[in-house]
Amino acid sequence: MNVPYDLSSYVRVLKLASTPSWEEFSQVAKIAGAGIILVGILGFLIFVIMNFVPGGPGGL
Repeated sequence: MNVPYDLSSYVRVLKLASTPSWEEFSQVAKIAGAGIILVGILGFLIFVIMNFVPGGPGGL
């Protein structure tokens, strides 16, 4: 394993990377937040359905 070569390639990648603009960051945050909310709603709906199905795992 050639350590100096590995370090130079990492430094090169870090030099090419840039900080996202505020617009780009907020758009990614909105999309990620919407995904989290969607998964939460889907899980809640499955929970509610499973509680109202007779004989189900959470049935009444």
